[in-house]
Amino acid sequence: MKLIQTVKSRMGNHDKKTATGRSTAGGTGSGTGAAGSSDIAAKSKAATPAGAAGARAATAKPATESSSFAAMPKLREAPPGERTELFRKKLEVCAVVFDFHNDNNQKEKEAKRQTLLEIVEYVNNTRNCFNEALMQDVVSMVGANIFRALQTRNKDPLAFSDPEDDEPSLERAWPHLQVVYEFFLRFVVSNDVDPKIAKRFVDQNFMLKLLELFDSEDPRERDYLKTILHRIYGKFMALRSFIRRAIQHVFFKVIYESETHNGVGELLEILGSIINGFALPLKEEHKEFLIRALIPLHKVKSLASFYQQLSYCMAQYVEKDPRLAYDIITSMLRYWPVSITSKQVLFLNELEETLELTQPPEFHRMQDVLFRRLALCISCPHFQVAERTLFFWNTDYIVKLINANRQELFPIIIGALYKNSKQHWNSAVHGLTFNVLKLLMEADPQLFDECSAKHRADEEEEGRREQVRQSKWTALQEMHDLKTKATSKV
Repeated sequence: MKLIQTVKSRMGNHDKKTATGRSTAGGTGSGTGAAGSSDIAAKSKAATPAGAAGARAATAKPATESSSFAAMPKLREAPPGERTELFRKKLEVCAVVFDFHNDNNQKEKEAKRQTLLEIVEYVNNTRNCFNEALMQDVVSMVGANIFRALQTRNKDPLAFSDPEDDEPSLERAWPHLQVVYEFFLRFVVSNDVDPKIAKRFVDQNFMLKLLELFDSEDPRERDYLKTILHRIYGKFMALRSFIRRAIQHVFFKVIYESETHNGVGELLEILGSIINGFALPLKEEHKEFLIRALIPLHKVKSLASFYQQLSYCMAQYVEKDPRLAYDIITSMLRYWPVSITSKQVLFLNELEETLELTQPPEFHRMQDVLFRRLALCISCPHFQVAERTLFFWNTDYIVKLINANRQELFPIIIGALYKNSKQHWNSAVHGLTFNVLKLLMEADPQLFDECSAKHRADEEEEGRREQVRQSKWTALQEMHDLKTKATSKV
C-alpha cells in the first residue's frame, strides 16, 4: 500500500523535485522489500525524459490490449488462492511493448509502469512466488521488454571525437526497462528459484541475447546488466563455462573487428571477480583466455575507456600465478603504442603494477627487452612519458629488482639518463633524472663510474663517426660542384 501511495503522490505533484537515484546495482540484493520498490517508482519517474517518449515500437503484443491493465484487480486485494493466476496474467500483459518515440498511449504506458511496480512489490513481500509453472512467463515477459535492437548513432568517420567526452544516448524506454531489470534481478537472486529448473528457461540463447545488450550506450542499463550477469554466473553453475566463452567472443569482435564496444569495462569488471575465484593451479583454459582474449585488448584504440578494469584483471592473474607476468609484460612490449603518448602512460602504469607482483626469475628472463624499452621512454621528448618512467625508481621493490641485476641493466639506462640531463627541455624531468642518477651511483659507485666512462667513450666514438660521415659528405659535395662547373663551361 505504501508503494502505490508514494507513486500516486509523486504523479500528483509535478513541481516537486524527483527523488534521487539508488546506489549502484552491484549492491542490490534480494532482501530489499517494499521500500526498495518505492525507490524504483521515484527513479523511474525521474528518469522519464521531459516531453519525450522512448526507444521502440511494440513487438510482443499489440498495444490495443493495454486495457487489460485496468481490468485486473490489485494482487494484494485478490484472494490468496487466486494470486498466482493473477500474477501470471499481469506478467502476460506486461509483455506489451510501447513506442517511446512519441507521446501516444500515455495512460497505458503509466498503467504498465504501475503494474510492473506492483509485481516487484509482490515478489518482495511474497514467499514461493516463483514456482516452476511461472518461470516461463517470467523469462518471456523480461525477454519481450529488454531484447531489442540497440540505438546507434551515425558518426562521421572523419570527424574527431573523444569517446570520453561524448554524452551517452539514454534509453527513452527506461521508465519501463528499469523496473523490468529490477524485477528480473529479484527473480535471479530469489531463494525460490532452483537453478536446476530455471536453467531450462535462462538458457544459452537467453544469455547470448543478454550479452548483446552490454553494447547499450545507456550506462544505467549496463550497470543493471553487470549485476544480473554476475548473479547468474554465481547461481547457474551449468552456464559458467558458456558465459566465459561468450564473453571471450565479444572480446574477439572488439579486438579483430569493430574496436568499439560500450560494455567492455563492465564485462571486465565481472571477469575480475571471476578470476579472483579461480582455483589453483590455474587451468589451461583460464591461461588461454588470458593470452588470447585479455592481453590483446591492450592494442584496442579505446583502451582508455576500460584500462582500469583490464589492469585489475592482469593483476589478478599474476597474483594467482606469478609466472604469467612474463607473458603479460612481453606481450605489452610487442603492442607498445610508439606514436600515442597518452596510451604509453597507461602502459607504463600497468607495467609498474605488474612488476610489483613479478618474481625475480621472471624479471630476469625479460629484463633486457623491458629496459631497452624503458630507456627509450626515459629519453622521450613528451615529458609525461619520461616522468612516468622515472617514477619507477620510487617503488622499492622495483629498485631492488634493478639493483639485483645492475650489471646488465645499468649500462642500458645510464646512457638515456645522461642524454636527458643534457638535452631534455622539461625541468621536472631534469630533477627526476638527477635523482635516479644519484640512486644508481649510491647503489654501486664502481659500476656507475665504469658505465659512465663507457658512455663517454661511446659518445666520443659516435662523435668521431659523425665527423667521418660529414667529411665524406663534404668531399662528395665538392666533387659534385666541380662536375657541375665543368659541365656548365662546356
